[in-house]
Amino acid sequence: MTVPFEHDVEIRFFRAEPTKALYTVMKSPPINVTFIAETDVVSISKAGFIGEILILYAQSKGISSCWFGHYKLSELERLMPHLQSPDQLKEANMGFGYSKGETTGRRAICISPLGYYEDKGLRLMDRITGKTSSFKRKEVKELLVNPDDYDKLPDDILYALDLGRKSPSAANSQMWRFAFEDNYKTIIVAMPVGYKHFKWEHPNVDIGICASHIWLGLTDKGYNPAVTVNEDSGRAVWRISI
Repeated sequence: MTVPFEHDVEIRFFRAEPTKALYTVMKSPPINVTFIAETDVVSISKAGFIGEILILYAQSKGISSCWFGHYKLSELERLMPHLQSPDQLKEANMGFGYSKGETTGRRAICISPLGYYEDKGLRLMDRITGKTSSFKRKEVKELLVNPDDYDKLPDDILYALDLGRKSPSAANSQMWRFAFEDNYKTIIVAMPVGYKHFKWEHPNVDIGICASHIWLGLTDKGYNPAVTVNEDSGRAVWRISI
């Protein structure tokens, strides 16, 4: 896959047995994928950007998937050894794959099934309650740092932002916010300063996912956007320019 920035994210495929040892809430399908990176905010946000492109490609082929951060790290290491030190197992939060903040070395940031072992997949809560809260999305105007910008945005930018707002996020938090530079030719994607998710340790993954949707939207409109990402105030800040 070609992406518009330098990175050292690694994508690895691995096999698993049909047990709940890895995902804990569902049986593992035979084929799975993991996204490995350092744990600084820029690296994990790049993992989100790159991983989402693969997941969207899988979806285009009719292969269901799901970003999963709460996998059992010891089981992943058994199935797919990747840690540089046994000490990294101790960094997992209660044994789960995500870690508390920046840690040492490279590690799996998230994993995903490629297809579900069971036909109805993962959406247990939605099936029980009859609700589909994960499909609900805020409108673009609600996600702007300055809502007055909305009426000034070109159609192509609105198209890309509409794809961005439809990105998946942990517990459907939709924590991304959009701002602009260069007379609306540069889109800035980031979390609010100081944002903390109540459960998910790496919300900057979700910011990278959103940035990838916007980049793909602009590419779909015929642009060749320049993309940069930097750390600012403890968060990943993406700039996508046409």
